[in-house]
Amino acid sequence: MDVSLISFTINHQSDIPKYQQIVNAINNAIGKNILQKGGVLPSVNKICKVNRLSRDTVFKAYTILKENGVIDSVPNKGYYVANETKKVLLLLDTFKAYKEVLYHSFINNLPENIITDVQFHHYNIDNFKTIINNSIGKYYKYIVMNFDDDNIPKIISKISNDKLLLIDWNIHSNSENNYLFQDFGKSFFRSLEGATGLFGKYKEIHFLYPSFTNHPKETITFFKKYCKAFNFNFKIITDSKEFNIEKSIAYISVSDRMLGMFLEQCRNKNFEPGVEVGFLSYNETPMKKFIYKGISVISTNFNELGTKAAEFITQEKPMQSYIETQLTIRESL
Repeated sequence: MDVSLISFTINHQSDIPKYQQIVNAINNAIGKNILQKGGVLPSVNKICKVNRLSRDTVFKAYTILKENGVIDSVPNKGYYVANETKKVLLLLDTFKAYKEVLYHSFINNLPENIITDVQFHHYNIDNFKTIINNSIGKYYKYIVMNFDDDNIPKIISKISNDKLLLIDWNIHSNSENNYLFQDFGKSFFRSLEGATGLFGKYKEIHFLYPSFTNHPKETITFFKKYCKAFNFNFKIITDSKEFNIEKSIAYISVSDRMLGMFLEQCRNKNFEPGVEVGFLSYNETPMKKFIYKGISVISTNFNELGTKAAEFITQEKPMQSYIETQLTIRESL
């Protein structure tokens, strides 16, 4: 293996520590198959001489790589690649049933030599920052779900654009980012249009958007536009304690917790979903087709989202794409 093919050019003005730049360069070379298992790395002295670095800096980089199991060394012979396995970070917001669909689709479309570490930030900026900071240089690529916090851009800027894929929600992204988003606006509006005939059975539409949700607020904006465009009376409920189902009302919910409350009240009041009251849930899960004769949903295709995210890992090309949001009609509406 010609080690001269590996780029160890150090940017002395970069905010990224010099040892980390070396770690990143070696991980990138392995990820692109420039370096393979058994491939010999440049000597410490050579890296020091070419890049005007101290031996301590280079040793620190090689020590980190050894601790991560990426490289190993033989006394008097130098360092070599110990493992061709590529590690990927999948950083999600929270664990829910539809995220499990995304996860399994993602890992099932990756080759065996790619290991996925899954972590959750739970919409906590301190958690998010710690996870990202501790992951820099340890992963071949990063799949990250953003959320609404002004600190996000600075934190993710530490990851090279070609290694980062932002997924799910288009927030705090720029034109240089790779992304794979769902559309919570116009696509949501079009899905509601498909249910107009069924909404016509009811006197009002109530949008359940509880204060504890982190669902993008643009759905509220487009819900209002839809109701005004099609002359539906509507109400937005943010306090879950105020939720008391009434006959001839259709409910849209972004929370499965609210779905549970709806079904419990239907049972207590002897209301038949899809007849006396209606319900449209956000985000498909494997069980919604079976719950109470079937729950109607508006959802992106999380299986496709996982599959496309896996393509970003396996293919060395940019990705900027949206996954359509679609309506699935079942008995609840």
